[in-house]
Amino acid sequence: MNPSSYLRGRVGRRRFIAGAGAVGGFALVGSSAPASAGRPVPAPLRPDAMTVALGTPVDQLPGVRATPAAHHHHEASASGHAARGAQAAKDLEPFVDPLPVPPVLRGRDGQLTVSMRRARVRLHRDLPYTHLWTYEGGHVGPTIEVRRGNRLRVAWENELSGDFPVPAVRIPFVPPQDPDEPLMWDRPGRDGGKPRKDVAALPPWTVVHLHGAFTGGGNDGWAENAVLPGAAQLAEYPNRQRACGLWYHDHAMHITHLNVVAGLVAGSYLIRDEEEAGLGLPSGEHEIPLVFFDRNLDLDGDGAFTGDLLYKGIVVADDPYELTRPFTGPFNTVNGVIWPHLDVESRWYRFRALNASNNRPYLLKVLDEDGEELPPEAFVQIGTDSGLLPRPARITDGLPLTPGERADVLIDFSRVRGQRLRLVNTLPEPGARPDLMQFRVASRAGGDGFDPPGVAARSFTPLTRKKTEGARERLVIVTPVYPKDPELWEMEEVEAPKGKLPVDGIVQIQDAEGTVRTYKRVAADFQDPVTFTVAAGSTERWTFLSLEKSEGAYPHPMHLHSVSFQGLSRDVYDTSGFVAFELDGGGWGMGTRKPLKLKKKGELTAAEKGPKDVISLKPSEMVTVAAEFDGPAGRFMHHCHIYEHEDMMMMRPFLVQPKAVLDLAPHDSAKHSGHH
Repeated sequence: MNPSSYLRGRVGRRRFIAGAGAVGGFALVGSSAPASAGRPVPAPLRPDAMTVALGTPVDQLPGVRATPAAHHHHEASASGHAARGAQAAKDLEPFVDPLPVPPVLRGRDGQLTVSMRRARVRLHRDLPYTHLWTYEGGHVGPTIEVRRGNRLRVAWENELSGDFPVPAVRIPFVPPQDPDEPLMWDRPGRDGGKPRKDVAALPPWTVVHLHGAFTGGGNDGWAENAVLPGAAQLAEYPNRQRACGLWYHDHAMHITHLNVVAGLVAGSYLIRDEEEAGLGLPSGEHEIPLVFFDRNLDLDGDGAFTGDLLYKGIVVADDPYELTRPFTGPFNTVNGVIWPHLDVESRWYRFRALNASNNRPYLLKVLDEDGEELPPEAFVQIGTDSGLLPRPARITDGLPLTPGERADVLIDFSRVRGQRLRLVNTLPEPGARPDLMQFRVASRAGGDGFDPPGVAARSFTPLTRKKTEGARERLVIVTPVYPKDPELWEMEEVEAPKGKLPVDGIVQIQDAEGTVRTYKRVAADFQDPVTFTVAAGSTERWTFLSLEKSEGAYPHPMHLHSVSFQGLSRDVYDTSGFVAFELDGGGWGMGTRKPLKLKKKGELTAAEKGPKDVISLKPSEMVTVAAEFDGPAGRFMHHCHIYEHEDMMMMRPFLVQPKAVLDLAPHDSAKHSGHH
C-alpha cells in the first residue's frame, strides 16, 4: 500500500499525483549518479499516520495521530463526514444487479475499430446514472477475440467529449476514532475536500496499451504518444504467442491513474490456439471474464449518492513534504457493476479473472452458505497472465491477484447445487465489505461430464536457474516510501567504493555464500537515458528488490512490456542496512550502510512459475524472473503497475534490438549481447 507522492522537487510532477500545494524546501534528488557520503543526520521517523496507510492495523498503533495538516483542517468535521460516508456504504444493498458480460468483437479481414466515447452507465440498481469515458459505451470494454498468428490491426478512435467526468479531491488523513470504522479511503464522499481544478481541466488525452502483447514498440501504446479527440491510434498486433488472456487499458503519461477511474479501465483480449481448443474447456456462455476494480462514489451535502465516481487522494504525511496514498475505494466492482450476481448452472465454468485496480490487491476465495471455502478440487487454476500452466493447480489458500495480474480458473458448481456462493476478497481493511459478487447455483444437475485435464500446456518449457546460467542479469530496486518518493532504480554492478558508507545510490548485497556485490544506481527517473538494451531473441534474468520495510504494505506489481517471463526465485532479505540520510547539499540520499543479507528463502506459487508478465513484489523481497525476449524489437517500458506509481515515474524505458544491429553499435555491444 505504498503511498505515492509528488515528483521529486518539481511542481509539475507533484500536481499530477496530488494536486497543487507548497513545495518542500529540499532538493530531493539530484542526478542519478551516486553522491558523496551523507552527514550523520538520520532521516525523520515515518509518521504513524503513514504507517496506518501502509497497512498496519490501527489497533496496533494506540498513539496514532493525524498529521498537523489533518488536525488543523479536519478535526472538527471528520466525525460528521465519516458517519455519513460509512452509513451510505452500509445502505447500498449487495447482489441486486446481474453481472454484465461484455460483448465479443472479432476483426473483419484483420481490421477492427474500437471507439472511445462518453456514456451514461448504471453501476448499481439504486444509484443514479454515472457519466464515464468508455470503450464502446461499457464500463468494461468489449472482449476482443483472435486466433494465434492472425494479425489484427486496430484503430482506437478517440471520440470522447466533454469535461473530465470524475471529480478529484485531496484531503489529509484523519485516523478513525473506532478501530471498526472504515478508513477514509474506504468510505464514500469527499470528506470536505474541494474538487481539484487541475484534474477538472484535463482533456480527453488517451493512449491504449494492449497489456501482455508481443508487439513492436510503435504499436505498444507508448505513454507519451496519446491522442486527443478526432484522432485515432493505429496499432498492429501480430498475435504470435500462445493462447492467453491479455487486456487493454489507458496508459497516458502522468494521468493513467485518473483516466482509468474515468472509465478507460479495461477490456479483455483473448488469443486462441489449437492446444487450448484440444482441452475441451468450458466455452461460450460458460467462459466468462471477471474484471475486478474498486471505486469510490461521491455524495451530496445530505449524504445521498450523486451517481458520480470520485477520486479521493489521502495525504498521509506532510513532513518533510507531502505524500499521497494511491487510490483505493470502498466499492468493489466486477465487470463495472458494484457487487453483482451471476446465475450459473450446476456444472464447470471457466472464468478469466483480471485485477484492473489502481492499487488494491485481492486474495479471492469462494465461500458457500456456511462460510466454508470450496474444496480445492472444485477451484482450479489452469492459466496465468501469459497462457496456460503446464499442469492445473488446485487453489488451496485463495487466489492472489495484484494489479495487472490475471488468472484462468475453473469452478465446479455441481458440488453446491441450489446454493448462493460469495466470491470475496480476504484482504479487506477494517470496516470494508469483503464481497465481490454472488454466484446463484441452479438446483438441477448440470451433467456436463467435464473434468480438468491432467496436463494443460504441453508446449510450455519451464526455465530454471541452471537453464539460464550465463544469461544477462538486470537488477531493479524499489526504494521505501519515506522520507522520499518511492523510486525505481536501475542498478549496475561496480567495485566497492572507498571510504565510509552509506553513499547515495550505492547498494551492497550479500548472497547465501557470503559474497558481497556492490551496485550503483544508473537511472531513477523516466527521463534518464536508457541503460537496459536487450538483444532480441535472448533470455535474461531480471531481479526486483523491494527495500520497503513495512510488512503490512501492499506489494508492488512489477511489469515488463512485450515479453513473457517465469519466476525463478523469491527470497526475503534483511533490509535494515538500507538507510536514508541528509546530504551535504540538502535533500535526502539513500544507500546501504551494511550489506543486505538473505533472511530466508521464499516460495513461488505454481502460477508464478508459469508464463507471467506481472509479478508481486512484497516488502523486503527479492524476486528473480527469466524473460525470453522473442517478440518484435522496439522501445518498451517496465514499471510498477500501481497506476499512481507509474505516473510518478516509477517507470523506465528499455530497448530490444536485433543482435546483429547491436554488434555494429558504436559502443561496447558485448555487454548487450545477452551474455556475460
